[in-house]
Amino acid sequence: MKLHLIRHTSLNIPSGICYGQSDVDVSDNFDAEQASLREKLAHVKFDAVYASPLQRCTKLANALDLGDMQLDERLKELHFGDWEMQAWDSIPRDVFDVWASDYANLSPPNGESFSQLYQRCVSFIKEVSEHSRGKNIAVITHGGVIRAMLAEVLNMPLKGLFRMVIDHASVTQISFDDEVPRIHYVNR
Repeated sequence: MKLHLIRHTSLNIPSGICYGQSDVDVSDNFDAEQASLREKLAHVKFDAVYASPLQRCTKLANALDLGDMQLDERLKELHFGDWEMQAWDSIPRDVFDVWASDYANLSPPNGESFSQLYQRCVSFIKEVSEHSRGKNIAVITHGGVIRAMLAEVLNMPLKGLFRMVIDHASVTQISFDDEVPRIHYVNR
């Protein structure tokens, strides 16, 4: 099974805002970014298409028209709880620093830890792989989810994941058909 992990396009939100699972809309660059993605994916015939139910992903899935879309809650971005839609600079530094020192295991107030997001992603991979050997699967999702899936392939600790940049409107390809999962490319 090859997963083509497609990060949503850029968003209509000022920089410096924590948005996680908030249902933020796409930016004015949407048409150009989705056209670029369409070109990147033109050579692939998809056997299934999954998407996060947040509008930034469903709009992209509808625009790309890669096949019948199945929404999956497990593909949502990290839930930042009380920090959602707050400026990162407005979060008390001491509280933020405690979370940032162990975001794999700690969650923002009323949010989730990255380990919880990771477990959602592993559950998704296991379920889809049960019936998708040799198939091409499109997954329209978020940067955190893509990082978590890369961590699963690399068998790496979650602590360093935010060192990976996952571009808006990019494609990352991973596969699970061989005994050892593989990363074919990131940010194409």
